[in-house]
Amino acid sequence: MKNMRLKFIKRGNMIYISHLDLMRFFQRTFRRAGIMLRHTEGFNPQPKMSFATALALGTSSDGEYMDVELDSDISSEALLEKLNENLSEDIKIVKVAEREGKESIMSLIEWGQYVVKVVPNSEYILEEVQKKLDSFLKLEEVIEHKEKKKKNKVTTREVNIRPNIKRVDLMTVENGEIMMNMFLKTGSNGNLKPEVVVAKLVEYADMDLDLESVKVHRVDLFVERDGKIVTPI
Repeated sequence: MKNMRLKFIKRGNMIYISHLDLMRFFQRTFRRAGIMLRHTEGFNPQPKMSFATALALGTSSDGEYMDVELDSDISSEALLEKLNENLSEDIKIVKVAEREGKESIMSLIEWGQYVVKVVPNSEYILEEVQKKLDSFLKLEEVIEHKEKKKKNKVTTREVNIRPNIKRVDLMTVENGEIMMNMFLKTGSNGNLKPEVVVAKLVEYADMDLDLESVKVHRVDLFVERDGKIVTPI
């Protein structure tokens, strides 16, 4: 038995499959590769496979992770090679390592890095966008209204999402598009979508942006170890 952690990329047509379909896709891939997964016990055994965080439909990524428990003894190198032989260019395993500790990848993830592109409705120069962004990042509170439905009753609560924004760096303002690098809280302990941050830039920084034009690419996911932010493998 081996506990393994895998990093994979997701792009092209694969960005349009759901999280549930992705799980089924990888289960079939392991079978085609002849690699046996361990299963849970009980009346409905399930493969022991878990993913870091669900990726929004239509979002590409260079840094997705999953944990698997194998019933066979295989090296990291052989596992990567066998799986990639059964995968397309739109989804590839890029790194494999033996899993350390018992905590699942889902519980470990704390931060995500994203490249976000958005089309402005007004003309901006880089210095102007940077000034608005600096003003936004100086705020101590950025309020998001979250709705919760319970017993046919909808309640709304205010949440300060500012602590969930670690960094927002302006990359370029060109060709009618603003591109930013965002470092945001991600995972089971809190999850902030880049689209929400863009909407708050409109609300709090008086930026005239087309919210329907937002495109997101996840660069990587991160965990916290000994006070440092690092990738899971």
